[in-house]
Amino acid sequence: VQLQASGGGLVQAGDSLRLSCAASGRTSSRYVMGWFRQAPGTEREFVTGMPSNGASTSYADSVKGRFTISRDNAKNTVYLQMNSLKPEDTGVYYCALRLAWLGTAVRSTSEYNYWGRGTQVTVSS
Repeated sequence: VQLQASGGGLVQAGDSLRLSCAASGRTSSRYVMGWFRQAPGTEREFVTGMPSNGASTSYADSVKGRFTISRDNAKNTVYLQMNSLKPEDTGVYYCALRLAWLGTAVRSTSEYNYWGRGTQVTVSS
């Protein structure tokens, strides 16, 4: 399984970005996707996630109401719509895939089997 994240960039506070994560290779129809981010000198942190059936979503408190995760299963692609961006949202954003089915989002990095290479998001004040 390969994950390719894209859509990052340099924006100003208050702007929006949409990240995409395309999955290729052998995937089943049931899996869990997650978005994480990592700022310099910090640990990778959970941003949002959802199971492939979209039955539920979970968000970090810091992004609730501003970020939205969505999916297009026909394209094997997960999206992260980020609105009202803040300088503290700056970091490298990673998508991840967990093969073992769980009908809910998973917040722990150790639970994921595959990771994309990351896309840089920089929000200036």
